[in-house]
Amino acid sequence: MLGLSKIAKKLFGTANDRYLKGLEPRINAINAMEPEIQALSDDELKGKTAEFRARLEKGEKLDSLLVEAFAVVREAAVRTLGQRHYDVQLIGGIVLHEGQISEMKTGEGKTLVSTLAGYLNALPGKGVHIVTVNDYLASRDAEWMGQVYRFLGMTVGCIVPNIPDHDRKAAYDCDVTYATNNELGFDYLRDNMKFHASAMAQRAPHFAIVDEVDSILIDEARTPLIISGPTEDKSELYVSIDKIIPELNDDDYELDEKSRNISLTEEGMEHLEDVLKKAGIIKTDNLYDYGNVAVVHHVNQALKAHKLFQAEKDYIVKDGDIVLIDEFTGRMMDGRRLSEGLHQAIEAKEGVEIRTENQTLASVTFQNYFRLYEKLSGMTGTAATEAAEFGDIYGLGVIEIPTHIGINRIDDHDEIYRTAAEKYNAIVDCIEECHKSKQPILVGTVSIEKSEYLSDMLKKRKIKHNVLNAKYHEEEAFIVSQAGREGAVTIATNMAGRGTDIQLGGNLEMRVEREVTEQDEAKRAKLIEKIEAEIAEEKTRVKEAGGLFVLGTERHESRRIDNQLRGRSGRQGDPGYSKFYLSMEDDLMRIFGGERMDSWMQKLGFEEGESLVHPWLNRAVEKSQEKVETRNYDIRKNLLKFDNVMNDQRRAIYDQRREVMTEDNLDETIADMREHLVDDLIGNHIPAKSYPEDWDIKGLSIESKRVFTTDFGMEEWAEEEGIDDEAFADRMVEEADKFMAKRTAEIGPEIMRQLERTILLQSIDSHWKEHLSQLDHLRQVVQLRAYGQRNPLDEYKTEAFSMFEDMLTGTRDNVAMLLAHVELRREEPVPDLAEPDMDNMSESHPGSSASQAPAGGGNPGAWTKTPRNSPCPCGSGKKYKHCHGAVMPKVGRNDPCPCGSGKKYKHCHGAF
Repeated sequence: MLGLSKIAKKLFGTANDRYLKGLEPRINAINAMEPEIQALSDDELKGKTAEFRARLEKGEKLDSLLVEAFAVVREAAVRTLGQRHYDVQLIGGIVLHEGQISEMKTGEGKTLVSTLAGYLNALPGKGVHIVTVNDYLASRDAEWMGQVYRFLGMTVGCIVPNIPDHDRKAAYDCDVTYATNNELGFDYLRDNMKFHASAMAQRAPHFAIVDEVDSILIDEARTPLIISGPTEDKSELYVSIDKIIPELNDDDYELDEKSRNISLTEEGMEHLEDVLKKAGIIKTDNLYDYGNVAVVHHVNQALKAHKLFQAEKDYIVKDGDIVLIDEFTGRMMDGRRLSEGLHQAIEAKEGVEIRTENQTLASVTFQNYFRLYEKLSGMTGTAATEAAEFGDIYGLGVIEIPTHIGINRIDDHDEIYRTAAEKYNAIVDCIEECHKSKQPILVGTVSIEKSEYLSDMLKKRKIKHNVLNAKYHEEEAFIVSQAGREGAVTIATNMAGRGTDIQLGGNLEMRVEREVTEQDEAKRAKLIEKIEAEIAEEKTRVKEAGGLFVLGTERHESRRIDNQLRGRSGRQGDPGYSKFYLSMEDDLMRIFGGERMDSWMQKLGFEEGESLVHPWLNRAVEKSQEKVETRNYDIRKNLLKFDNVMNDQRRAIYDQRREVMTEDNLDETIADMREHLVDDLIGNHIPAKSYPEDWDIKGLSIESKRVFTTDFGMEEWAEEEGIDDEAFADRMVEEADKFMAKRTAEIGPEIMRQLERTILLQSIDSHWKEHLSQLDHLRQVVQLRAYGQRNPLDEYKTEAFSMFEDMLTGTRDNVAMLLAHVELRREEPVPDLAEPDMDNMSESHPGSSASQAPAGGGNPGAWTKTPRNSPCPCGSGKKYKHCHGAVMPKVGRNDPCPCGSGKKYKHCHGAF
């Protein structure tokens, strides 16, 4: 009997169907406008951009321009690219404009779809970011799709690594900017380390279209982006500890492959203590003595390096450097380093030069970076399996767009073998059979090591093939583009996000680029015509052979990656075939009950080379994948929970830095900091509502002299009749203000303004950097408190908030003291702050579990200002701008608090 939900779907269609049906009137309207737009000249078509912008300035809404704008972009694409948007592509464009994820199958033209929403949302002039997964695609799409935007009078920029700062800023100032997710995130962090507003590259984040959105916002969001700088050299310690790791036995540690974690057993700790003491690395008998804390950290990282990180899978050694491999794309991540000394531990393990350990200077997660945009959208071929996460984390809905032509691909059941050797023999037999029948075959592997193992087997059988992995990524676009040619055999490590279509018979543009070097136009045209004819003939033969065969050598831990591999075949109605070959020795099968299955197959008498095929087994494998996906989602959620705590602090600091850089006069900010500091000093030495005989005037006097060089004669104040702590604080603030006014007059107002800005920025950065280091250590410590039945996240929130308050107090103290003590003659210029030297800093996006992710805490407002969109510190649960930020944006510190408590503002809500 059908359930109620199934009956409802049959009667009314799914929510996705109903949404798509609701778009039909707009699609029809765009199509109806086509003849009118086609009749326009090139100049008239280009003039539409200025017309649209003028209408927006007069108050017209962006949505009301959608139909006309889409019709204009479609015609511009026809005239520049020779490509006309299909109706399903128009649907995809509307989905993107409405801030949702457009799920479109491979080969449906997602790159072209982005021009529709990109153009429309660039009209207000606030900038649109098109986010790609690699530099090649950013450059290619900026040039390729940029033709459409430029034809319509818009500017297009492209961000790639290592471009000069002025070019970077110019690219961000364009109407449409193409960039990778990493470059965008790192530029956000770099900008918030600058000392002058004019040096900042990015504008306020407005609208982003994320290509391969599942890869960027899901897979890569498990770890944060980190900018770090060098600390003291500990190379000898890494080498010394690396030498003792091989002396440990298997019983000395516990390895958890599922969570990628390793820990010492009690016996292991005792054994390690003996080994370390004999080696002279520790002096005491106890590994956990205070003086040995650093050694414990280094031992844990060395264990991870040896037992969790494998060469040719997680990294490769290239020119004496350890180069990380992106587990999702199989590409090298040049310049990326693991944090917390793990990269140095791998360097020691491989015997290469050990670079100095880095300290975190700035960090952000992709979740919190991309949530800064006013509107966010994405497109991919595979998002439905993660729809819940997109909704929970980013507030993005997933809309499945129908294909332009029906899918004509056969997805066969998996073949499961007992051993990896049997599986690979069967794979090579299959490849050989396809090669003989001239059917192109794309073989997907999960690591470089397995790609090269398979390649060696094919060489022995003298089967010509191409290998696509991190070692040969320079050729990847061409190799992928020709993978659909007759008899082609292509081995690829993780096909996610390659961004190049596999066209049956080959890719015309790529062949022309490679083969046609003739300068004479007539001869050039003739050669191109010849290549076109060859491709058309070859495409017919490939179709007859069954189209592209996609063969997976094992299941990935994510169903999406498998679906992405499958989706390479059967584009635009082409025939195709896909199949996965598995063995009980594969990582996924082994971790999730492979031994039991292997034992069962042996009992049933399976002979060598015999495989097991059944739909039930496919479902069992999918269940295993779902378990891994759930674990990875938990890792990302855990990372986000910790980073959310830190995010409010980061935004408060960054907002304050921007104010310091942009405000002409910092008098009010400095005075307010001084008043906060005085309140702190008074609170530490004069208990609230206490009698004067209980006051620690001597201690307060010493502190005042330390900060302000004088105690203002406060011993006499304490003897006055009727004085209380509030009056005492008010008088101290008044005297401090007078003292600093006198200092300003002595030094000169202009010089003092420069000093204030310089000292304030230096103090903010110095204390923030130290705060991040403390948060890193705190995050490690609180994990252990789970053993005491305490929630690590709650502990983290509480202590991180307290640490943030301490940091603000330290910053205020430092600024006030430096300004009170500084000596500078009027004729001496104030040294200007040089922008940070990014060459001595490293950027990393570590591909490990959330245990390595930095995190922070608290929900305060920096000094006196809470960010407008942050939760109000009063605890109401509302945003600050809708709570106390709405009713008291400008209240004098000594005025009555508007909340009606009867207290002064500074002792009530002003205390936040």
